[in-house]
Amino acid sequence: MKTQLERLRQLGRYPTAVIGMVIIVLLLVVSIITPFIMPYNEAIRLWRGGEDIWGRYPRNAAPAWQNWFTSTDLSNTIIIDSAEGDIDVPTEQISADTRESRFSFEFDFPYDTFPPEVTLFSTAQYASKQPFVELTWITPDGREIRAGEFTATANSSFRFDQDERLQRRLERETGIDGVPVVEALFDDPNQEGLQVLQGTYRLDATALLFEPDSKVDLAFVSYGEVHGIAGTDHRRRDLSVALLWGTPIAMAFGLLAALATTVITMTIAAVGVWYGGWMDAAIQRITEVNAIIPLLPILIMVGTLYSRSIWLMLGLVIVLSIFGIQIKQYRAIFLQVKESPYIDAARAYGAGNMRIVFRYLVPRILPLVIPAIVTLVPGFVFLEASLAVLGLGDPVLPTWGKLINDAATQGALFNGYYYWILLPSVLLMIAGLAFAMVGFALDRVFNPRLREV
Repeated sequence: MKTQLERLRQLGRYPTAVIGMVIIVLLLVVSIITPFIMPYNEAIRLWRGGEDIWGRYPRNAAPAWQNWFTSTDLSNTIIIDSAEGDIDVPTEQISADTRESRFSFEFDFPYDTFPPEVTLFSTAQYASKQPFVELTWITPDGREIRAGEFTATANSSFRFDQDERLQRRLERETGIDGVPVVEALFDDPNQEGLQVLQGTYRLDATALLFEPDSKVDLAFVSYGEVHGIAGTDHRRRDLSVALLWGTPIAMAFGLLAALATTVITMTIAAVGVWYGGWMDAAIQRITEVNAIIPLLPILIMVGTLYSRSIWLMLGLVIVLSIFGIQIKQYRAIFLQVKESPYIDAARAYGAGNMRIVFRYLVPRILPLVIPAIVTLVPGFVFLEASLAVLGLGDPVLPTWGKLINDAATQGALFNGYYYWILLPSVLLMIAGLAFAMVGFALDRVFNPRLREV
């Protein structure tokens, strides 16, 4: 008789099972690694933060790999931060109370499209006299444009496209009324209309400090039309945070629900069969009543009226699923196993009821349970995503379903942000397909009626 290990080795005969197992392993590896490379608190801070966290990301930017499939090289995000040591900041004492810090943000712009926004962020330390910053924009062809000036506060920003004086200066230079500021800054004056001038740009910033201990740091951000591996949403959030953390959440929810539901259901069925009588009858009546109770509407009602915690939802799913129709299937198998000779032998040498249930009845059908657990996982993964799509997901956790819900709420498909809804949807389909392929192959290996000779 073949051992269970030998049967598992037969999975290699099924290419779909091999592909499914590779995908599942990759999903599990991502689930394990994600908390280490992006701890939970950091993920929540990045996902539920504010403008101070998301402000340096572009709004509704497509993934950077989109440039691989287009002939036009879309602009990418460029960030140069003096606080991170990206540039040297020489400081000179120009009077008894005044110092001058000079910032030079030099960057290459090889793209075919204009950046949607350009912003200079400042963080200043001072007692009463705020630092004063003057800006000069230098183009690849050597033109110098006085970009503006502002007074730096503890946290402030200079948004080029919102400065009216800069726009008036650019209107005079380009001769175009109402010219977009950012496009005028990157415009090639030797071509008709607004065309990108590729090359090396520089933004010079001179900061005047009026106190001995005052300090200012500047960060230049040229927002891109593409950003990162997953793009950004309407709140400037990096979607890779939700895609990464959605993996361990989906795997944990699906595996825990499938494992707990199957094990508890199988145990209840075994106990009912062994003791019989009123206990078996009560289990069957509860199962029949539970079979007509709709799971999803109950979860929606609890999420709407009480709490949307993912752990509460997981507990409800397990409680409402343990008396599922699978109990009757397991009961039919246990009724046959109960009459086996080795069960009579166990009774003869005085084995207790619980020992017979857990030592002789339950292990007998474990080969049939393994495929059932694997095939149940996608259903629970999609159930968690469905709750999030309906707006009833955990309000704290970033998940695949929540991305789809946000995309639908913001009209992502209508506005052309296909990546926003396609990426989490594809991950859901891949996860479901992988478990289904492995589950069906396991069923063919362990199920005597489907087993190949």
